[in-house]
Amino acid sequence: MASIVAMAAAESQAQPRYAPDVPARITTPDTVQTRIGTLRFQDGAPDPATVQLAYDQIDFNRGIEAFVRGMSATSVYAACRGLEDAGVKPNGGIGITEQLMDARSLFLTPNTTTVYVLMCVNLKDGPMVVRVPPRTLGPVDDADFRWVTDVGVTGPDKGAGGDYLFVPPGYQASLPQQGFHIARPRTNRLVIFYRVFVEKGDLAAATAAVKAKAAVFPLAQAANPPASPFVNLSGVTFNTISANDFSFYEELNGVVQNEPADWVDPDTVGLYAAIGIRKGQPFAPDARLKKTLTEAVAVGNAYARSNAFASRDPRTRIFKDRQWTTPFVGGSYQFLSGAERLLDARALFFYLATGITPAMSDAKPGTGSAYALTVRDAAGRYLDGGRTYAVTLPGPIPAKDFWALTVYDNQTRSLLPTDQKAAGIDSNSAGLKTKADGGATIWFGPTPPAGQEANWVQTMPGKGYNVILRLYGPLEPWFNQSWQPGDLRLQLR
Repeated sequence: MASIVAMAAAESQAQPRYAPDVPARITTPDTVQTRIGTLRFQDGAPDPATVQLAYDQIDFNRGIEAFVRGMSATSVYAACRGLEDAGVKPNGGIGITEQLMDARSLFLTPNTTTVYVLMCVNLKDGPMVVRVPPRTLGPVDDADFRWVTDVGVTGPDKGAGGDYLFVPPGYQASLPQQGFHIARPRTNRLVIFYRVFVEKGDLAAATAAVKAKAAVFPLAQAANPPASPFVNLSGVTFNTISANDFSFYEELNGVVQNEPADWVDPDTVGLYAAIGIRKGQPFAPDARLKKTLTEAVAVGNAYARSNAFASRDPRTRIFKDRQWTTPFVGGSYQFLSGAERLLDARALFFYLATGITPAMSDAKPGTGSAYALTVRDAAGRYLDGGRTYAVTLPGPIPAKDFWALTVYDNQTRSLLPTDQKAAGIDSNSAGLKTKADGGATIWFGPTPPAGQEANWVQTMPGKGYNVILRLYGPLEPWFNQSWQPGDLRLQLR
């Protein structure tokens, strides 16, 4: 009897008659050591602890990815929320920086040299008209910060001004056949901001020109449009920057609920849905998922800051031997290199900046603007607000219109709070000392070097900062790199 049992057992352990030759690489070991813990399987089937580890990890990964992918959308959401908090109501109000921007307003890397006009529209209730005055320049972006159109000099009105008609997604009713520049964005919410040309420093005249022409109103009221209230945003304390904590996902949910179901591609809709952000449903993560997402946004933010302050992509370097960088790798406002989406370049731009337009990444000699960013001194060290640096811009500086250097707070990516309203210096600054060739040396530090007060930009001890160089109307030496700005060099006293 014992021999019969043994024979049966042996037969049960024998190879089946029909069996493949299984490579080890396609099997799952019973135990695997990983960074998230020990994973255990019984002939390929995960035990309960492994199931939990795996789901926790995929939720964590998706939370990070949602932060990185979604920051463009929450940036628009936060900008429109901030403008509304400042009194610029959507679909009617117009914000204007009559005395320019300063550090009291939290706004991603604005300039302090031109008048801004800012507004948001929401197309959920129907088409909206935005009337643009002459001699402006700027973009209209959708709820995912995708470019819709330019207005002004680089837009269809070519700087003459005009009426732009924005049509909601899926809108089927008839539209006027003439009198409007018509755009059909993919989203309901749009953010619109343009610069106003200032002649001979006359801000009042530039502001008056805007108020005489600019307007925003529903198409249904085009025959007799209501007056658009203007809000002076200069010196107003408000925040347009999206969150770096769990409330980021609540902002993202606010975007999803306002937009059509197909406002982004299906994979991105699925990514947001996978962490509980679904159109038409409340975002109510349980305690486990909320804890996971809280950790995910912290890691996502760490990546975004590492990518911005210590990019590992050598293509962000504008010059091989200098610290100046660009977010427009490959010169594409869509962050494309052939068929490749440059994910790090996209994240770098939207973490640091507001607004996107082809005119920013594809400037031509004598037109548009050129941008260069530095977060480090010549030795590669982060800039320290308690120390003094000097940067030399050799002459002639290749800017047809003017150039500017502006300082930004590393924490907020907004203008650095100091006692200097401009948070920077430009070629039109009163008393600026230039060299015989048109170049200039600019000083950064808590106090000005003796005799250099007019060429000094204040920084604050204990605060890290970064600097953006802007060339308005950049000339050929910028593009062929026969002209290069110096690095910020630490001055030892």
